[in-house]
Formats: sequence, C-alpha cells, structure tokens
Amino acid sequence: MLRGVDFDVERGSVFALLGSNGAGKTTVIRILSTLLKADAGTVDVNGFDVAAQPAKVRESFNLTGQFAAVDEILTGRENLVLVAKLRHLKNPGAVADTLLRRFALTDAATRKVATYSGGMRRRLDIAMSLIGNPPVIFLDEPTTGLDPQARVEVWRTVKELAEYGTTVLLTTQYLDEAEELADRIAILHKGRIIVNGTLDELRRLLPPAKVEYVEKQPTLEDVFFAVVGENGKNDENGIADQSDEDRKATPKEKEER
Repeated sequence: MLRGVDFDVERGSVFALLGSNGAGKTTVIRILSTLLKADAGTVDVNGFDVAAQPAKVRESFNLTGQFAAVDEILTGRENLVLVAKLRHLKNPGAVADTLLRRFALTDAATRKVATYSGGMRRRLDIAMSLIGNPPVIFLDEPTTGLDPQARVEVWRTVKELAEYGTTVLLTTQYLDEAEELADRIAILHKGRIIVNGTLDELRRLLPPAKVEYVEKQPTLEDVFFAVVGENGKNDENGIADQSDEDRKATPKEKEER
C-alpha cells in the first residue's frame, strides 16, 4: 500500500525510486502507466492527468519491466520492425536500423534473440521502448538478474537516454545503481517516500565525513573487469588489454574516462 508518495521529475533527467523488495516501487510504476488506479491523490505524466486523460498518458511513455519483453524466435531487427509496424510508423526498417546502431546491436541484428546475452536482450528491450520517441520512459528494476558486465552496459544506455532528452524514471533496489545514474533519488520505504533529493543533498543528512587512512584493496568488481575486460575481451594470460593506469582505476573512474 502506498501512502504519502509525492515527487516531481524534471524533464530530461533520471529520477531513481530506490527501495527494498515490497517497498511499493512497482506499484508506483503501475499507477503512472495507467495499469492501476490510485485510490486518492493526483498523478500527471507529461502534463496529462492519469485518471482523466489515460489515453494521452499512454501516448507519452513506454515501459520496460523487470524482465525483457522480447521475442526470442525473431531476430533483433525483426523485433524492432514488428514494434515499429504496430505503432504505424513510416519506414519501420529504417527505424530499426537506427536503433540497432544507437544501441550497438548492428552486428547481432540478424541473429535470433535466443542467442543474445542478458545485457544484449536488455538493450534491445530498451531500444524497443524508444520506438516512437516517447518523452518519458519507465524502467522497472532494469538490471535485476544481470551479470556485472551486462549491468554496466545497461547503465551506459540509461545515461545515453538522458543525453538524448528522454525523461527516465528508474526503480531499483541497488544503492550503487541509483548513485551512478540518478540526478535525483527518492527512497521509498513501506509505501512512503522518506527522503527525496540529489545525492549531495542526501549525503548532507549524515554527519560530516571523517578523514581516516584506509588501505584500499582491489574489489571483486575490479578483479572481474581486469580479467574479462569491459567488453569481455582479454589476452592469452587472462588479463584485459588495458594500460596499467586503467587496471588500477575503479569501474566508476573508467566510466568517467
């Protein structure tokens, strides 16, 4: 049950709704996407009232659920063409090819989706959600069940969405995911938003940090990417082809480079 849920999302930004399982994140998404009627209160999506103008709301967004909604029998390109045709777009083949290039799936375009990795399926799923250029996209726990490499791929995709001007509402239970992606973060607990702000604003809720000497050891994530590489390519010794400086950098530092 939701109670006291109140937030605004700035256009072209990434807003993360962070909470544990059962906190109410998916319920919020279902209300915003007109799949569930709110008992009280008002909800607007892209300027349209969810209760009074549901058709206009549905024209304004696309939704990517917790599991990739792709047809494994079809190829990646066929999935995109199918959705473009269902949306009655002109030249669906060109639409598909553009999205395949944008999401680095051109080389796998003619392969059946059943052969795709988890990260590739999720990228294709998000690409399908962008057909028709919706101003808003809802991502409901988009990296659940993905391996570390696929997760990083999805993070890059979400960042690109915001760069293209898409408004993204992201639900997640992963703290580092919200920290990495969101312009603003709201923490949902037992159906209520208890804090809402930028990462810096949330950090100021705690006492000032103390400066202490800590010997930093490589994390398991550092080891994983050093061995398999960002793109899963390594040399004959099992170490990714990268500079010494890159090997020592954290995944977040590599992303900033």
